[in-house]
Amino acid sequence: MYKLLSLAALFLLSAAGLKAQDNTVADNTGSVKVVKDSRIDVLVRKQIYINTLAIRNTRGFRVQVITTNKRNEANDAKARAMQLFPEHRAYIDYQAPYFKVRIGDFRTREEATELRNKLSNQFAAGVFVVPTIINVTPDKEFINEEQN
Repeated sequence: MYKLLSLAALFLLSAAGLKAQDNTVADNTGSVKVVKDSRIDVLVRKQIYINTLAIRNTRGFRVQVITTNKRNEANDAKARAMQLFPEHRAYIDYQAPYFKVRIGDFRTREEATELRNKLSNQFAAGVFVVPTIINVTPDKEFINEEQN
């Protein structure tokens, strides 16, 4: 017990003499010199370039032309839609057990309705405008912001 108390007292005395930081500073300018590799700037510029090309996701609308549980029918409908309207992207969404072929990336329901009216004669199963998450490229975002 005596040894334990003397060891604890020795520890406390030695800890009291320790300091975490020296309070006396010779240079009081407060400046820090950072040395970095020049390749970091190249990586930062490359990431900025990649971010400007990235596809962004937002809420919007697509035109659904077919819902089927047969993959071949969905692929045929997608190919047909791409031939009819190559300016719009076509997607196959799989929500078990159905394949849904959807066309376009529209911000407003009115834009999607215009395409739906054009497609309704081509697809007999029924063509619908559906709300979904769409892909918007930065140049499309820029064009839409200029128009508003």
